[in-house]
Amino acid sequence: MLAAERRNLILGKLQIEKRVVVSQLSQLYEVSEETIRRDLEKLEKEGYATKSYGGAVVNENVGIELPFNVRKNQNVVGKQRMAEIAASLVGEGEHIFLDASTTAVFVARALKGKKHLTVITNSVEILLELSDVTGWNIISTGGMLEERYLAFLGSRTEDAIRSYYVDKVLFSCKALDSRRGMMESHETIASTKKTMIECGRRKILVAENKKFGRTAFSVVGSLRDVGMVITDRRPDDPWLRLFEELKIDCRYPEDA
Repeated sequence: MLAAERRNLILGKLQIEKRVVVSQLSQLYEVSEETIRRDLEKLEKEGYATKSYGGAVVNENVGIELPFNVRKNQNVVGKQRMAEIAASLVGEGEHIFLDASTTAVFVARALKGKKHLTVITNSVEILLELSDVTGWNIISTGGMLEERYLAFLGSRTEDAIRSYYVDKVLFSCKALDSRRGMMESHETIASTKKTMIECGRRKILVAENKKFGRTAFSVVGSLRDVGMVITDRRPDDPWLRLFEELKIDCRYPEDA
């Protein structure tokens, strides 16, 4: 196992358990305790963890963005259920944007039963996910590759997005604030998503309920910019009242 893979596994464990112990990690990954300490030191330098006696605790600062492959493995069931709802709204032959969020990867997977779709995306992971699909038009925006997000970003990406106008834009966000709207940790990601929203007829936000009531660094757009919100469980009543006031259709699994 590569060191980077092991650190991602440790980081994923930290996100779930909030605390890890050096001796236990050493046995789990069959490496020395000194190797684990170096892993934790690197995670601490990157802002993901805080070392403690005999281990480390998670840094839950919302401004810190986890690696894509760690985020992709979080709340898998919730993302699958949101993706099923999103896929049910896409008609065969439609043109859609999918952003470079981990949630959109699950949406892409759920769409595979459809025919003759045109999917435009800035996500490397979605391009790989759909590489075995036949009868579709799969279009990459291109641009500068940001390895941390497995995404194409920047001015060239946005220029490519502006050359299309699609039936539906399906996207996620880092945080959702009732006043400020949809937010992201980094300006370039926010700018790319904002461009996508401007270039689609129907805008559908697919976001986990845990993101409601949170803020991040850069504003993507107002809630008035979207027509539908899909989430993984029933939002609290104040959110439902806000969606009703803004005429936003909110959907979630019936038993959630």
